[in-house]
Amino acid sequence: MQHDIFIGQVQARARLDSRGSAETATRASLETLAERIPASVSENVAAQLPHEIGEHLKRVASALDQPETGIRLSRQEFFDRVARRASADLPKAVHEARCVVEVADEATNGLLATKIRPLLDDELAEVLFAGSTGSA
Repeated sequence: MQHDIFIGQVQARARLDSRGSAETATRASLETLAERIPASVSENVAAQLPHEIGEHLKRVASALDQPETGIRLSRQEFFDRVARRASADLPKAVHEARCVVEVADEATNGLLATKIRPLLDDELAEVLFAGSTGSA
């Protein structure tokens, strides 16, 4: 999937008013996800995404330098971070993050659900992957 198609899908699914808003939602969601998972997984998944999109996962993973584990975040903490990064209220941040994860999962042929969902707390995984097409 190409960058423009990815962002267009996020914009349409999240019902955002601009491509810039879709870019912001994508960056906020993937950077927060990268904090939560091991850097090796972030880099593996990033390699399957359009370069510009994957960089959101790789940049944070590299900065944290946590190759084995990510930062433990509750569902609330995770979505609070997404909301701060996206300058959005909490319900909007949850909706946008779910849309980003759904598009990213499709773009990686289910790799997100296969590799990342098992690394998350059940409560967070259920919310993020509610509409995913991957096998989990």
